[in-house]
Amino acid sequence: MAGRQGEHEHEHVRVAVIGSGFGGLGAAVRLRREGVTDFVVLERAGRVGGTWRDNSYPGCACDVPSHLYSFSFAPNPEWPRTFSGQEHIRAYLEHVADTFGLRPHIRLDSEVKHMRWDAERLRWEVETSSGTLTADVVVSATGPLSDPKIPDIAGIDTFEGKIFHSAQWDHDYDLRGKRVAMIGTGASAIQIVPEIQKEVRRLTLFQRTPPWVLPRADRAISGAERWLHRQLPFTSKARRGLLWGIRELQVQAFTKRPDELGLIESLAKRNMYRAIKDPVLREKLTPTYRIGCKRILLSNTYYPALAQPNVDLVASGLAEIRGNTLVAADGTETEVDAIVFGTGFHVTDMPIADRVTGVDGQTLGESWKDGMKSLRGATAAGFPNWMTIIGPNTGLGNSSMILMIESQLNYMADYVRQLDTLGGRVALAARPSAVNAWNRRVQDRMKRTVWNTGGCNSWYLDENGVNTTVWPGTTTEFRSATRRVDLAEYEVVRPPKPAETTSKPRTEKVGA
Repeated sequence: MAGRQGEHEHEHVRVAVIGSGFGGLGAAVRLRREGVTDFVVLERAGRVGGTWRDNSYPGCACDVPSHLYSFSFAPNPEWPRTFSGQEHIRAYLEHVADTFGLRPHIRLDSEVKHMRWDAERLRWEVETSSGTLTADVVVSATGPLSDPKIPDIAGIDTFEGKIFHSAQWDHDYDLRGKRVAMIGTGASAIQIVPEIQKEVRRLTLFQRTPPWVLPRADRAISGAERWLHRQLPFTSKARRGLLWGIRELQVQAFTKRPDELGLIESLAKRNMYRAIKDPVLREKLTPTYRIGCKRILLSNTYYPALAQPNVDLVASGLAEIRGNTLVAADGTETEVDAIVFGTGFHVTDMPIADRVTGVDGQTLGESWKDGMKSLRGATAAGFPNWMTIIGPNTGLGNSSMILMIESQLNYMADYVRQLDTLGGRVALAARPSAVNAWNRRVQDRMKRTVWNTGGCNSWYLDENGVNTTVWPGTTTEFRSATRRVDLAEYEVVRPPKPAETTSKPRTEKVGA
């Protein structure tokens, strides 16, 4: 795959994939299936796995059933539990890399520092920590849960103890006997709290907004079930189909009839009341917004842990740090030895966007300064031959992101096929009018959803209060919308003719 070498030449590949999580490895498998072997997967870490490599905190597990949280083209009959832990999901991704022969394409320890569109040669110049290369097409699969977010807390530099984010767990630091503060009550925090509560001297949980928590129907998958899935693969497929179908039927309540979610709220309250007997604590833990507005969490151990005598709940966000004293917004002061931030990720302001420079010298981050938007969750105006996996408005509130990823892989495959059909040096540039039209349709549908009407402020919303994260429909609808590339939504860009005095690329009109 080595390209020509010269003063301005670098190794050149057909496709550069960024990231080796589900999106990146899925893209690599799909490219090979399309007959494209001239590609690389650029991974900043020393192993594949994405968020399931980075998040190794105690209790880390998936809240989507195992048989639905895996590729349809790579079923795993050996899942040990109905909801698998981090170590099993990471091992699954390693298995995918080996089974589909992806290792020769993967460049580990190759963080993308910057990528720039070369309008004359119609290719991307990609600068990484291990060297520079060029690519006809870039597929960004960095994912929205890849860059941890630690809030800017006054006095954080004065803290003399240990600080780390849940996605950067320090396994060398011993929490036993320590006074620990857990900041945040999201999906990671409710898994961490029950695990560390058993060993710390005192655990203080800082809660800005209580989550809705449903029981987790987790159990070991028996040897007989695994044997059946190995011997009769259609049984595993049927199990996956049932899990998918149930979640498709739930979508309308989230997107069109949020008032129907009241029954689910009563189940969540019952889950809390079983473990929390103190009425004061119950009141602090009871949300005042519609269930589903924020991500619904699953746990059988979170509430029992909060009821233990060595746990304190501060129903207020962390406002200031004075040495080893943490001060909440309500004035509560707590002295601790360690702080664990479970404060999420840069989702609506993904750092990778600042590393992508498009046609007019503008970065993707600058283009998205008023909010992320893309065409069919994949391509952005001003960034030819660049697409993203798990882009704007492709997230889900109740099902498996692997379903959305596979739909985007369909779109990616057709995108590459269209370039091959057009022939020669060519690029596809999303028309601004098409991007805006798609975004208007999505946002119009979003108005009725629980994420916009449920009365909460979630990480689904950007700083302008716009939901640029979640898909307001079923996975079936999204698959239909991304089945193929509509060339009418794109400009076909070719390099200038040699006789032309301008270096401005030529565009062609295709379709109506």
